[in-house]
Amino acid sequence: MATGVRTAEAGVRPVAGGGKLVLFLLALVIVIIAEAIGNVTIPMGTGKIVLLPLLWALLIGGALGLLSPRLPAPLRLSIGLQNTASAYLQPALLIFIAKLGLLVGGSLPKILASGWALVFQEFGHFFGTMVFGLPVALLLGIKREAIGATFSVGREPSLAIIGERYGMDSPEGRGVLAEYLTGTVFGAVFIALLAGLMTSLGIFNPLALAMGAGVGSGSMMAAASGAIAAQQTPEVAKEVATFAAASNLVTTTIGTYFTLFLSLPFTIWAYGKLEPILGRNRPDAAQAAGPAPVAVPHEEVRISLAETVLAWILIGIYGLIGNWLTYGVYPDRMVISGMAIIIGVVLAGYAIYLLLGRKLPAVLWVSIIGMALTYPGMPFAADVAAMTGKINFLALATPILTFAGLSVAKDVPAFRRLGWRIVVVSFMANAGTFLGAALIAQFFMHPPLG
Repeated sequence: MATGVRTAEAGVRPVAGGGKLVLFLLALVIVIIAEAIGNVTIPMGTGKIVLLPLLWALLIGGALGLLSPRLPAPLRLSIGLQNTASAYLQPALLIFIAKLGLLVGGSLPKILASGWALVFQEFGHFFGTMVFGLPVALLLGIKREAIGATFSVGREPSLAIIGERYGMDSPEGRGVLAEYLTGTVFGAVFIALLAGLMTSLGIFNPLALAMGAGVGSGSMMAAASGAIAAQQTPEVAKEVATFAAASNLVTTTIGTYFTLFLSLPFTIWAYGKLEPILGRNRPDAAQAAGPAPVAVPHEEVRISLAETVLAWILIGIYGLIGNWLTYGVYPDRMVISGMAIIIGVVLAGYAIYLLLGRKLPAVLWVSIIGMALTYPGMPFAADVAAMTGKINFLALATPILTFAGLSVAKDVPAFRRLGWRIVVVSFMANAGTFLGAALIAQFFMHPPLG
């Protein structure tokens, strides 16, 4: 849900400090409301869907943006504030990544013991989008837009790949933009509902589902892993978080090369084979969908390093509030020390990221430092794990999804021009990357946990 893809037509300017203060106050209120609502379970036949505080935060933030023109002035969320929320989303995700890295470190031996499950489930992530999405796209009459919409989950690297090869005004470019916008507006909600439902059916090992949650998007991974973990014992919930984090790290680091050299060529080949069969005599759905979607120009928001550090501290405080309200963990000295370690991991990882010229993603460095601090045998690993272990990772996901919700309303006008068919295809692609990886991981793992 980052903003980098729509800034080519816009300038860059700082946002007034007062506007950012309003944004963080709104985020605080949303976090408190979402955590106060808590978990809500909805029966679905033999399964169930669990609506978590992170989903309430996402929905409340999105609703606030959509209803903004009708709200009193203090509650209005201008396009500028929505862009600011989007700009803060990536730094906010590093807090969540640091917590997951600290969880993963202590469980690295168990993760490595999963062996081929973690290796081969990545094929499910990168081919599942095409396997699930492409046939549906062709049956709905979508032509070459289907290539861009189904070769990946359509995050920023995918936009760059398609833009360089075909141009964003091409059918393939319109397809990947449709996938991007659908994922931005609905991705976290959809993947959380799907993950929760699949978990409740009991047909998958929860760790296989956790690997499926590592789709390469931090917010979607947070939503999916949270839905899975909410239905587990506390111990298994931690394992779910660690395996989801490990899978997401693999997907993030090798994803660009995998989609460029394997997923995209395979999807192009499959389109050539399947279109004459499934798409024969079907009218081009792009004509019925109305004008082609275009990038939504807006001003990129510049956030200083000092503001970024302040944001990490505030998000950490919001996480402590959620940890207290929902999980009953009072923020005593040990808990506050644990949050200080998490923020320290982010600061150290980001410093390395800057010192090395931003050549490798900050997510990688933050994850490595977090894992090193709690890896068995490292000095003070048990103490660090004990302090940071008192902070539930779902409590940190809620403020992150709050900023995601506060940023989505600006994309709705472009989203409305896409047509319902491409939205269905996007949902199928997102389902495919999750279920494809989970199916492969399940094959390599033991029977479901008892």
